[in-house]
Amino acid sequence: MPGLIRRTLLVGGAAAAAGGLALWRWRPERAAEVVYGPDPSQVMDITRPRGTAPVPVLVMIHGGAFRTGDKADLPVWPEYLDSGIAVVRVNYRLSGTARWPAQGDDCLAAVVHLQRHGDQLGIAPSRMVLLGQSAGAFLAVSTALSLVEVGLPPKGVVSLYGPMDFSTMDRDMATLGRTPAMGSADAADSPESQLLGYAVGENRPKARAAGPIGRLDRLREPLPPLFIRHGDADPLVADLQSKRLREAWIAADPDARIDYRLVPGAGHGGNLFETDPVRGELVSFVRSVLA
Repeated sequence: MPGLIRRTLLVGGAAAAAGGLALWRWRPERAAEVVYGPDPSQVMDITRPRGTAPVPVLVMIHGGAFRTGDKADLPVWPEYLDSGIAVVRVNYRLSGTARWPAQGDDCLAAVVHLQRHGDQLGIAPSRMVLLGQSAGAFLAVSTALSLVEVGLPPKGVVSLYGPMDFSTMDRDMATLGRTPAMGSADAADSPESQLLGYAVGENRPKARAAGPIGRLDRLREPLPPLFIRHGDADPLVADLQSKRLREAWIAADPDARIDYRLVPGAGHGGNLFETDPVRGELVSFVRSVLA
């Protein structure tokens, strides 16, 4: 895996150079569209707070079961901008056009682009938090682990109701007495199997190794602060997936700071994740690790 990560870093840098800063433009609402690779999906946008000094950055990765979704689905909360934090929203290749690890490569390439061109973009990429929702949480945590493995850890990671170990998703739902609303993750036509290119249920060890939990099994490094929220009534991804992430994070780094809570009555995302107390807790976490 480290060899793959280093190759991805180099590819990301090459893609950034190929895309070039000439391909981004400031919009009137202070958002900039940035091309970080040759594929049409390899774009992100940056919304900066007012001012000219390089600012810390929150990188957000959208969900959509790896096969749908867009960066525009993620709202840019004014609390971040008011705190002097830039917000980056990343698009990546979806599973209908590319198999794993293309999505992880894309998110890492986007981060590398920010690292290489932070001065021109008005951001301080050494002060970065990665945030993901649902499938985006899988990608945010995966990207954070890739950065840890090359000695460039982010300042913090936010995981919101994401799958973390494809091989145990069905078992976790069964443990909670629920039937997954999107069907079995083990099935060949599940979003997870379509992402990987094989049925999860036919190769559990390989499916586990591809995700954050499998990678944390092999990692013993200092880890960045981690913020986790998951609805205790989630019909798509069992909240036990987030519990597994917490336990694996602690096993890899017993001293890591973790803020983990279930959201009572919440499903898979929704209004309870957009309002207090979750909203206030999340903003407070991001502000604190970027201070």
